[in-house]
Amino acid sequence: MSKHNRQQVIGVIGGSGVYDIDGLNNKHWVKVDSNFGSPSDELLFGELAGQRMAFLPRHGRGHRIPPSEINFRANIDALKRSGVTDIISVSAVGSLREDLRPGMFVIVDQFIDRTFARAKSFFGAGLVAHVSMAKPVCHRLGDHIEQAAHEAGIKTVRGGTYLVMEGPQFSSQAESELYRSWKCDVIGMTNMPEAKLAREAQMCYATVAMVTDYDCWHPNHDAVTVDQIVNVLMGNADRARTLVKQVAHPIGHDQHAADCTCRHALQHAILTAPASRDPAMLEKLHAILGNDRGAI
Repeated sequence: MSKHNRQQVIGVIGGSGVYDIDGLNNKHWVKVDSNFGSPSDELLFGELAGQRMAFLPRHGRGHRIPPSEINFRANIDALKRSGVTDIISVSAVGSLREDLRPGMFVIVDQFIDRTFARAKSFFGAGLVAHVSMAKPVCHRLGDHIEQAAHEAGIKTVRGGTYLVMEGPQFSSQAESELYRSWKCDVIGMTNMPEAKLAREAQMCYATVAMVTDYDCWHPNHDAVTVDQIVNVLMGNADRARTLVKQVAHPIGHDQHAADCTCRHALQHAILTAPASRDPAMLEKLHAILGNDRGAI
C-alpha cells in the first residue's frame, strides 16, 4: 500500500459530548501508555462509516483535570502511538469580538501563547529541536472542516487568533481589553502547548473553537446566566458531533495528506549532531520521531 493510499486515522480531542456520535461502531476504550506519564484518560476507538477514529477527553471523563494539570505531552504521545495522523481539537472559548456570538464556531489559524506552567516540548537536553510555528495549524484540515461546516449549515468563521491563557481563573477586565487591543478573536485555556506538541509529533492539527459566551470585556457579560451558558454548551456539543461526522470521510480519504508539510516538520528541525544525541532521549521519543527516527 502506497503512502498516498494509506487511510488516515483521525483523533478528536475534546469534551465527553463530542464522541457520543450516532453511527460510531466498534467502540472500545483502551488504556494507552506513554513515556511522558499518564494521558488524561483512556482513548475511545471506533469506526465512523469505515473511518478509523480515536477520541480523547482532554480533561478526562467527568472533567477531572484542570487546564494547567493536563499532561499535554502524554496526550499527544498516546495519540501518535495509536496511529493517529490528523487531530481535530474541539475547544470551548470566550469571544473577544462582538460579531463572534455564542454558538458560533471559529476555525482558528493563529495562537498567542500566554501559558507559563506547562511543559511545551518533547525535546530537551541531549536532543534539541526547533520546529516552525509560523502557521500553527494545518490549512488542509481547515479546508475540510470549513467545507463540512458549510454543508452541515453550521455558522462558522474561517480564521482567527486564539489567546491561550494559563487559568484556571478567567481574565480580569483589564486583561480582556488588552487581548482585544492585540486583535485576538477568542480566548481559552487548552490549545497550547497542544498545537506545538502536535507539530513536533508531525501530526496535522486544527482547532474548532466553539464560542460559549463573551469574555468579561462585554458590557452585558454579567447578565449571562448559568442556564444560558449550559444551553449554548449543549448546542455546541450537538453541532460538534455533526461536524466531526461530516468531516471524517473527506479527511480520511484525502489523497494529498501524506504530502502535507505538517508530516515533515522535523525534517530540518533537529540541531543536535548525530554523535551527540542522547540514546535515552531517542528511546523516549521513539513514537514521536516515528519513521523519521533514523533519517533526521
